[in-house]
Amino acid sequence: MTVTTAMPVPVAVPTVPARGARRKNTLNWIAVHAFAIAAAVLFLMPFVFLFFTSVMSDRQALTADLWPTEWHWGNYVKVWDTPGFLTWWRNTLVYAGAGTALTLLSSIPVAYALAKFRFRGRNLALMAVVSMMMLPPQVTVIPMYLVWAKQFHLTGSLWPLIIPLAFGDAFSIFLLRQFLLTIPDDYLEAARIDGCGELRILLRIVLPMARPAVAAVALFQFFYCWNDYFGPQIYASENPGAWTLSYGLESFKSAHHTNWNLTMAATLLVMAPVIILFFFAQKAFIEGVTLTGVKG
Repeated sequence: MTVTTAMPVPVAVPTVPARGARRKNTLNWIAVHAFAIAAAVLFLMPFVFLFFTSVMSDRQALTADLWPTEWHWGNYVKVWDTPGFLTWWRNTLVYAGAGTALTLLSSIPVAYALAKFRFRGRNLALMAVVSMMMLPPQVTVIPMYLVWAKQFHLTGSLWPLIIPLAFGDAFSIFLLRQFLLTIPDDYLEAARIDGCGELRILLRIVLPMARPAVAAVALFQFFYCWNDYFGPQIYASENPGAWTLSYGLESFKSAHHTNWNLTMAATLLVMAPVIILFFFAQKAFIEGVTLTGVKG
């Protein structure tokens, strides 16, 4: 009787890459991402310069120094305590918040109708929306100003900028409509068979599936209202109590034209909310933009 012994099975031992291989992988990564790294550095340099200048002294801010010798964090306190700065913040939040909410409330139903309803004149309505996107606002500023000033007497406030957003925004309608086209009609037909009305379908089925597009539209509108300078200059310039941050920053710059440290600090305080908001909402924003327009 012969006894056979099992041959030992070789076990793969993980090999540690040599220093040369690691160096090669690092160089390959740098070569692949070189353009992105250079673009990121160029993008961040103005913000770094802005921050360093904002914490310099009045005298050093006028020199060619790039690094502050002393860190004057009190510059931000001086800007915040500037008369009218909190009023500009309040007005900007009201304008951006109300404008974004009204845009969504007025644009979503129109986009849903253009995407999912079949009615006579639908293509004509879509062409009208696209045409409004191509119309520069400077073309209508004079007649619109006369309407708000002579008939409604609302100049000197932000209402001429907020009220029109309750009637829809052409770009928001088009962007939402393109996204809603990607939602299969089978979900809507199944809901109709179960007895759901169009409003319930919109609220319970369409909106949850269209959250990326809604987030993208909301961010676009919020950023537009937050940075809008032309509108407040036209309608609210005569009343300092209705100024927004974008228009008030120009007044602050004129009053502190030699204090570049305070001007940079004020600029950072105006930019910070937008940057923070985009940082936390960038995933939904990018998803909404990239998924829009898949289907024509």
